[in-house]
Amino acid sequence: MSFRIRLGQRGYQFADLKTLLAKASPARSGDYLAGLAASSNEERVAAQWALADLPLRHFLNEQVIPYESDEITRLILDSHNAEAFAAVAHLNVGDFRDWLLSDAADTASLAALAPGLTPEMVAAVSKIMRVQDLIAVAKKCEVVTRFRNTIGLSGHFSTRLQPNHPTDNEAGIAASIIDGLLYASGDAVIGINPASDNTQSVGRLLGLLDEFIQRFEIPTQSCVLTHVSATLALMEQGAPVDLVFQSIAGSEAANKSFGINIAMLGEAQDAALGLNRGSVGNNVMYFETGQGSALSANAHHGVDQQTIETRAYGLARTFSPLLVNTVVGFIGPEYLYNGKQIIRAGLEDHFCGKLLGLPMGCDICYTNHAEADQDDMDMLLTQFALAGGSFIMGVPGGDDIMLNYQSTSYHDALAVRRLLNLPPAPEFFQWLQKTGIMDSGGKLVSGSHLPPAFAKAIELAELGDDK
Repeated sequence: MSFRIRLGQRGYQFADLKTLLAKASPARSGDYLAGLAASSNEERVAAQWALADLPLRHFLNEQVIPYESDEITRLILDSHNAEAFAAVAHLNVGDFRDWLLSDAADTASLAALAPGLTPEMVAAVSKIMRVQDLIAVAKKCEVVTRFRNTIGLSGHFSTRLQPNHPTDNEAGIAASIIDGLLYASGDAVIGINPASDNTQSVGRLLGLLDEFIQRFEIPTQSCVLTHVSATLALMEQGAPVDLVFQSIAGSEAANKSFGINIAMLGEAQDAALGLNRGSVGNNVMYFETGQGSALSANAHHGVDQQTIETRAYGLARTFSPLLVNTVVGFIGPEYLYNGKQIIRAGLEDHFCGKLLGLPMGCDICYTNHAEADQDDMDMLLTQFALAGGSFIMGVPGGDDIMLNYQSTSYHDALAVRRLLNLPPAPEFFQWLQKTGIMDSGGKLVSGSHLPPAFAKAIELAELGDDK
């Protein structure tokens, strides 16, 4: 179906839904690289105007990737909840934006609506929203998940402690973990990106994390961010796997390039649930995404990068994950050129994921060849926290020496928690007070001294040796 609109003396025509969505997207380098972006600001406004008049029901009748050729499309449509959708089924995209910003769209009604929304509906409305709108609506969404603690509660802010090391050195990783814990980081997960995907090496890291958590009775979960096939093999070998990690994308072809499909993710979820390692809940999956991943795999089907990113959230919610985060600036300036594009993309991703019912975090980051700096990341960090984001990364010094990119530091997370009065997950916060790291007001009290529980562990080599 083509779409026509006249603005002033000029008429515009958009060949189909995916073209309309692409032309309506705020400018970003990835869409220009793919040849999908609007040719001018005027064409972008025309597309946004036409999109605002499009009924939400249309998204159930026209697909950006055909049902017959893509399992993500089939999943989205086959799992659509018509009863939940009924509340907004009479609206067009513009009216839907107005409703989302109204007081009628409160936390309860947004949670009830989530199963009735498709990713394309959510992507569409985000394209006609200001940054202020994205923050205001996402703030009203509360998505709570549990494994060994409770993540996503309103008024709380969590962090992934990311102790990566370029050679997977256990002493270096353990030092980073202690450093992070002393800054109250790690309630979302202690998660390592391994330098090697060798199952023996990954198994060794899983053992290190498990021993650390068990020894100090930390109410958190661990994850080594290896491929899901390796995690499946390790679970079969009896490794202490808490969370199953996988990078995912919004098309079957892109996921195929990652070496995954829906069936494999389901198998891994079942295996992790069978281990029964959670204490307060059973959300066992951890997904990462990022605008540009489908385009970089030449698997975007002519769909703009923000819409196909949102389709990845449609896949993620099938598995009730504990954590989902967009690694917003990691792929590079080819996809998000500068700080302005990165900030907008991070807030769009959070908004879209939360509307679809996901516990959204953000790796607030950039590569060194992007037109961005730490001031841009401070802007996104503050806006993301104001929008009710679930978690961010905690990286030593904000500089990941293994992945070679810039992210948020333990200090950054502590600063925004103090600024906005956002304590960590309740169970983790209690542990921080018990160990003498934080007081009941959320202030660090350990100073330059290790809490008694860590005194012995500072001799890093004993981890794994001292029984």
